[in-house]
Amino acid sequence: MKRSEINGVMRDAMELMESKGFFLPPFAKWRPLDWETKGLECSDIIGQQLGWDITDFGSGDYNKIGLLLFTTRNGTFEDLKRENGKIYAEKIMVVQPGQVTPTHFHYQKMEDIINRGGGTLRIRFWDSTSDERLGDRDVVVAADGVRRSLKAGGILDLCPGESVCIPQRTYHTFWGREGEGNILVGEVSRVNDDYVDNHFLDGTPRFANIDEDEEPLHLLFGDYERYYRHFAEVTK
Repeated sequence: MKRSEINGVMRDAMELMESKGFFLPPFAKWRPLDWETKGLECSDIIGQQLGWDITDFGSGDYNKIGLLLFTTRNGTFEDLKRENGKIYAEKIMVVQPGQVTPTHFHYQKMEDIINRGGGTLRIRFWDSTSDERLGDRDVVVAADGVRRSLKAGGILDLCPGESVCIPQRTYHTFWGREGEGNILVGEVSRVNDDYVDNHFLDGTPRFANIDEDEEPLHLLFGDYERYYRHFAEVTK
């Protein structure tokens, strides 16, 4: 993806979020020069992978295969081992009509996906086999506390206000219904680590390759290493 495209996607996402009454934390709008002045008081942002995440999953066509996410809170895998560790995470996402997030599951993360407003979110489910392929058994998920049984590859539609809980190792892919508007999608989950916890069915890359055709508007969490002077200290 070109950095100019990423910057434009950020601008559109902030406009959509504010129109739906969802406001991001202050660091969402820090510029690269702001980050160059920050000290160790900001180490949790880096260590917990908070912030912007925009990816085309290596497709080269963000509008067809892509996703915008912003992680507002998170713990770490080390927190999962501690009695009083932060074991939860929260994200906000923007899904466009017809824009697909490729089929994947998470090894340890259980997540609730919530339609916070806009169009209809369509999610397709499969069980996974012991060799991490698509299963052919029925899939049982809980949609707003009501158990739903779906055939392998079955689709669940989430209208605004509706949600579904997705267990670990359950394959899923999602997109916005064609002909409707962009969707603000929430995620509440266990600790999230996008570097190690995603398994894509066809080996899809998780992150975009970026063509730096202009300066970042705001940093992706993958940019912190270049702009935050204490990065090595807080990630060792």
